[in-house]
Amino acid sequence: MEEGTKGKKTIFIGGIGDDVDETVIYEHFAAFGDIIEVQLPPAPANPSKPTGKQTSMNKFKHRGFAFVTYSSPTDAQDAIDNMDLNELRGRVLKVNQAKPMKGLQPPDGNRAIWESEEWLRQHAKPLAQSGG
Repeated sequence: MEEGTKGKKTIFIGGIGDDVDETVIYEHFAAFGDIIEVQLPPAPANPSKPTGKQTSMNKFKHRGFAFVTYSSPTDAQDAIDNMDLNELRGRVLKVNQAKPMKGLQPPDGNRAIWESEEWLRQHAKPLAQSGG
């Protein structure tokens, strides 16, 4: 196992076809251990495209990848070792450790940076010195 991946329980599965849903992912990946969660991020809605008739095929569109969280890092590694570059419904999967998204999440949850006491101490002047 690569250094830094010890303890990682979530895997990334890329190359998923449109006909694959959470149930299919669960059925194919449960063989490697206890699954805590399966996520299929939805495709962004395109308001400029008319949707036409709703069918069962276009009810839910995903972005072509999924995340599976296992109860143990060993189970996640087993899934990677066994499913990477294998086929699922005619499509070759790319399976590896999920990496956290960088730069999109604020450093302290959903709070503005100036709400932090530390930031205020460093950057804000006392009221008497600020001219206000």
